Amino acid sequence: MRILIIEDQKKLALSLKKGLEEQSYAVDVAYDGVEGLEFTESVAYDCIILDVLLPKMDGLEVLKKIRDSSSHMPVLILSAKGSLEDRVRGLDLGGDDYLVKPFSFTELLARIRAIHRRKSGAPQNILKIDDLTMNLATREVIRGGQKIDLRPKEFAILQHLIENKGRVMTRSVMMEHIWDYSAITGSNVIDVHIKRLREKIDSDFERKLIKTIKGVGYSIDQ
Repeated sequence: MRILIIEDQKKLALSLKKGLEEQSYAVDVAYDGVEGLEFTESVAYDCIILDVLLPKMDGLEVLKKIRDSSSHMPVLILSAKGSLEDRVRGLDLGGDDYLVKPFSFTELLARIRAIHRRKSGAPQNILKIDDLTMNLATREVIRGGQKIDLRPKEFAILQHLIENKGRVMTRSVMMEHIWDYSAITGSNVIDVHIKRLREKIDSDFERKLIKTIKGVGYSIDQ
Protein backbone atom coordinates (compact mmCIF):
# COMPACT_ATOMS: atom_id res chain seq x y z
CA MET A 1 0.00 0.00 0.00
CA ARG A 2 1.08 3.57 -0.68
CA ILE A 3 0.01 6.03 2.00
CA LEU A 4 -0.05 9.82 2.13
CA ILE A 5 0.27 11.58 5.50
CA ILE A 6 -0.98 15.18 5.55
CA GLU A 7 0.13 16.47 8.95
CA ASP A 8 1.74 19.79 9.91
CA GLN A 9 3.35 18.52 13.13
CA LYS A 10 6.63 17.36 11.60
CA LYS A 11 7.72 15.26 14.56
CA LEU A 12 4.44 13.32 14.49
CA ALA A 13 4.42 13.05 10.69
CA LEU A 14 7.98 11.67 10.55
CA SER A 15 7.28 9.29 13.42
CA LEU A 16 4.22 7.94 11.58
CA LYS A 17 6.20 7.67 8.35
CA LYS A 18 8.96 5.67 10.05
CA GLY A 19 6.50 3.35 11.79
CA LEU A 20 4.47 2.73 8.64
CA GLU A 21 7.57 2.10 6.53
CA GLU A 22 8.62 -0.53 9.07
CA GLN A 23 5.28 -2.21 8.26
CA SER A 24 6.19 -2.29 4.52
CA TYR A 25 4.05 0.69 3.50
CA ALA A 26 5.36 3.27 1.03
CA VAL A 27 4.77 6.67 2.61
CA ASP A 28 4.73 10.26 1.34
CA VAL A 29 4.35 13.25 3.66
CA ALA A 30 2.83 16.69 3.10
CA TYR A 31 2.96 19.39 5.79
CA ASP A 32 0.08 21.62 4.71
CA GLY A 33 -3.29 21.27 3.02
CA VAL A 34 -2.30 22.74 -0.33
CA GLU A 35 0.73 20.49 -0.71
CA GLY A 36 -1.33 17.49 0.39
CA LEU A 37 -4.01 18.17 -2.18
CA GLU A 38 -1.36 18.45 -4.91
CA PHE A 39 -0.01 15.04 -3.94
CA THR A 40 -3.48 13.49 -4.30
CA GLU A 41 -3.79 14.90 -7.80
CA SER A 42 -0.76 12.99 -9.06
CA VAL A 43 -0.88 9.66 -7.19
CA ALA A 44 -3.72 7.22 -6.50
CA TYR A 45 -3.05 6.52 -2.83
CA ASP A 46 -4.33 3.41 -1.07
CA CYS A 47 -4.96 5.49 2.06
CA ILE A 48 -4.67 9.14 3.08
CA ILE A 49 -4.06 10.01 6.74
CA LEU A 50 -5.41 13.53 7.05
CA ASP A 51 -5.04 15.99 9.93
CA VAL A 52 -7.85 18.53 10.31
CA LEU A 53 -6.03 21.62 11.60
CA LEU A 54 -3.63 22.31 8.73
CA PRO A 55 -1.96 25.51 7.47
CA LYS A 56 -2.84 26.98 4.06
CA MET A 57 -5.93 24.78 3.69
CA ASP A 58 -8.03 23.14 6.41
CA GLY A 59 -8.08 19.34 6.38
CA LEU A 60 -11.84 19.15 5.92
CA GLU A 61 -11.57 21.48 2.94
CA VAL A 62 -8.90 19.18 1.50
CA LEU A 63 -11.26 16.26 2.01
CA LYS A 64 -14.12 18.12 0.33
CA LYS A 65 -11.96 18.90 -2.70
CA ILE A 66 -10.79 15.28 -2.94
CA ARG A 67 -14.40 14.08 -2.97
CA ASP A 68 -15.50 16.86 -5.36
CA SER A 69 -12.94 15.50 -7.82
CA SER A 70 -14.81 12.16 -7.69
CA SER A 71 -11.81 10.48 -6.08
CA HIS A 72 -12.59 7.43 -3.94
CA MET A 73 -9.19 7.28 -2.24
CA PRO A 74 -9.77 6.17 1.38
CA VAL A 75 -9.26 8.95 3.94
CA LEU A 76 -8.56 8.38 7.62
CA ILE A 77 -9.05 11.64 9.53
CA LEU A 78 -6.74 12.41 12.45
CA SER A 79 -7.85 15.19 14.76
CA ALA A 80 -7.57 16.52 18.29
CA LYS A 81 -11.21 17.54 17.88
CA GLY A 82 -13.12 14.51 19.11
CA SER A 83 -16.65 15.69 19.80
CA LEU A 84 -19.54 13.77 18.27
CA GLU A 85 -20.33 16.77 16.05
CA ASP A 86 -16.75 16.91 14.73
CA ARG A 87 -16.66 13.18 14.00
CA VAL A 88 -20.04 13.19 12.27
CA ARG A 89 -19.02 16.16 10.12
CA GLY A 90 -15.77 14.51 9.06
CA LEU A 91 -17.50 11.27 8.11
CA ASP A 92 -20.34 13.06 6.33
CA LEU A 93 -17.83 14.99 4.22
CA GLY A 94 -16.45 11.70 2.94
CA GLY A 95 -13.99 10.46 5.55
CA ASP A 96 -13.74 6.67 5.77
CA ASP A 97 -12.67 6.67 9.42
CA TYR A 98 -11.96 9.15 12.21
CA LEU A 99 -9.26 8.75 14.86
CA VAL A 100 -8.91 11.20 17.74
CA LYS A 101 -5.50 12.40 18.96
CA PRO A 102 -3.72 11.19 21.01
CA PHE A 103 -4.01 7.70 19.58
CA SER A 104 -2.30 4.33 19.71
CA PHE A 105 -0.13 3.50 16.71
CA THR A 106 -1.36 -0.10 16.99
CA GLU A 107 -4.94 1.12 16.60
CA LEU A 108 -3.95 3.27 13.63
CA LEU A 109 -2.46 0.20 11.93
CA ALA A 110 -5.62 -1.80 12.62
CA ARG A 111 -7.80 0.94 11.13
CA ILE A 112 -5.58 1.14 8.03
CA ARG A 113 -5.89 -2.62 7.59
CA ALA A 114 -9.68 -2.39 8.02
CA ILE A 115 -9.88 0.36 5.39
CA HIS A 116 -7.78 -1.75 3.03
CA ARG A 117 -10.00 -4.81 3.59
CA ARG A 118 -13.10 -2.79 2.74
CA LYS A 119 -11.45 -1.39 -0.37
CA SER A 120 -10.11 -4.75 -1.59
CA GLY A 121 -13.11 -6.80 -0.51
CA ALA A 122 -10.89 -9.07 1.59
CA PRO A 123 -12.78 -10.37 4.64
CA GLN A 124 -9.79 -10.75 6.95
CA ASN A 125 -6.08 -10.15 7.51
CA ILE A 126 -5.07 -13.51 6.02
CA LEU A 127 -4.08 -13.81 2.35
CA LYS A 128 -3.71 -17.26 0.80
CA ILE A 129 -2.36 -18.62 -2.44
CA ASP A 130 -1.80 -22.36 -2.89
CA ASP A 131 0.04 -23.51 0.29
CA LEU A 132 1.28 -20.02 1.18
CA THR A 133 -0.38 -17.76 3.73
CA MET A 134 0.32 -14.15 4.71
CA ASN A 135 -0.89 -12.66 7.97
CA LEU A 136 -1.08 -8.92 7.45
CA ALA A 137 -1.50 -8.23 11.17
CA THR A 138 1.42 -10.30 12.48
CA ARG A 139 3.41 -10.05 9.21
CA GLU A 140 4.01 -13.79 9.27
CA VAL A 141 4.50 -15.66 6.00
CA ILE A 142 4.27 -19.46 5.90
CA ARG A 143 4.55 -21.84 2.97
CA GLY A 144 4.15 -25.58 3.32
CA GLY A 145 4.38 -25.25 7.09
CA GLN A 146 7.70 -23.42 6.81
CA LYS A 147 8.01 -19.88 8.18
CA ILE A 148 9.60 -17.46 5.72
CA ASP A 149 11.30 -14.21 6.77
CA LEU A 150 10.75 -11.40 4.27
CA ARG A 151 12.18 -7.92 4.15
CA PRO A 152 9.62 -5.08 4.13
CA LYS A 153 9.74 -4.52 0.37
CA GLU A 154 9.62 -8.26 -0.34
CA PHE A 155 6.55 -8.53 1.89
CA ALA A 156 4.92 -5.56 0.12
CA ILE A 157 5.58 -7.02 -3.34
CA LEU A 158 4.19 -10.43 -2.36
CA GLN A 159 1.10 -8.83 -0.82
CA HIS A 160 0.54 -6.74 -3.95
CA LEU A 161 0.83 -9.78 -6.23
CA ILE A 162 -1.48 -11.95 -4.13
CA GLU A 163 -4.12 -9.23 -3.83
CA ASN A 164 -4.03 -8.98 -7.61
CA LYS A 165 -3.73 -12.72 -8.28
CA GLY A 166 -4.50 -13.71 -11.85
CA ARG A 167 -3.60 -10.23 -13.11
CA VAL A 168 -0.31 -9.11 -14.63
CA MET A 169 1.35 -6.38 -12.56
CA THR A 170 3.61 -4.14 -14.59
CA ARG A 171 6.84 -2.84 -13.11
CA SER A 172 5.57 0.75 -13.24
CA VAL A 173 2.38 -0.10 -11.33
CA MET A 174 4.36 -1.99 -8.69
CA MET A 175 6.78 0.92 -8.33
CA GLU A 176 3.91 3.36 -7.86
CA HIS A 177 2.32 1.33 -5.08
CA ILE A 178 5.42 0.13 -3.23
CA TRP A 179 7.95 2.98 -3.39
CA ASP A 180 7.45 6.60 -2.30
CA TYR A 181 8.57 9.85 -3.94
CA SER A 182 11.82 10.04 -1.97
CA ALA A 183 13.03 6.60 -3.01
CA ILE A 184 15.94 6.52 -5.41
CA THR A 185 15.45 3.42 -7.50
CA GLY A 186 17.09 1.92 -10.55
CA SER A 187 15.27 0.52 -13.52
CA ASN A 188 15.85 -3.06 -12.36
CA VAL A 189 14.82 -2.61 -8.71
CA ILE A 190 11.64 -4.68 -9.13
CA ASP A 191 13.54 -7.49 -10.82
CA VAL A 192 16.14 -7.56 -8.03
CA HIS A 193 13.47 -7.80 -5.32
CA ILE A 194 11.51 -10.42 -7.26
CA LYS A 195 14.69 -12.53 -7.56
CA ARG A 196 15.20 -12.40 -3.77
CA LEU A 197 11.53 -13.12 -3.15
CA ARG A 198 11.61 -16.16 -5.43
CA GLU A 199 14.63 -17.53 -3.60
CA LYS A 200 12.62 -17.46 -0.39
CA ILE A 201 9.15 -18.60 -1.44
CA ASP A 202 9.70 -20.64 -4.62
CA SER A 203 13.17 -22.24 -4.72
CA ASP A 204 12.38 -25.05 -2.24
CA PHE A 205 8.95 -25.88 -3.65
CA GLU A 206 7.84 -27.79 -6.73
CA ARG A 207 5.14 -25.31 -7.72
CA LYS A 208 6.52 -21.87 -8.53
CA LEU A 209 4.09 -19.13 -7.57
CA ILE A 210 5.61 -16.05 -9.23
CA LYS A 211 5.35 -15.97 -13.01
CA THR A 212 7.33 -13.68 -15.30
CA ILE A 213 5.38 -12.12 -18.16
CA LYS A 214 8.20 -11.26 -20.52
CA GLY A 215 8.42 -7.59 -21.37
CA VAL A 216 5.48 -6.72 -19.11
CA GLY A 217 5.86 -7.68 -15.47
CA TYR A 218 4.89 -10.39 -12.99
CA SER A 219 1.88 -12.29 -11.76
CA ILE A 220 0.72 -14.94 -9.33
CA ASP A 221 -1.74 -17.51 -10.60
CA GLN A 222 -5.13 -18.16 -9.01
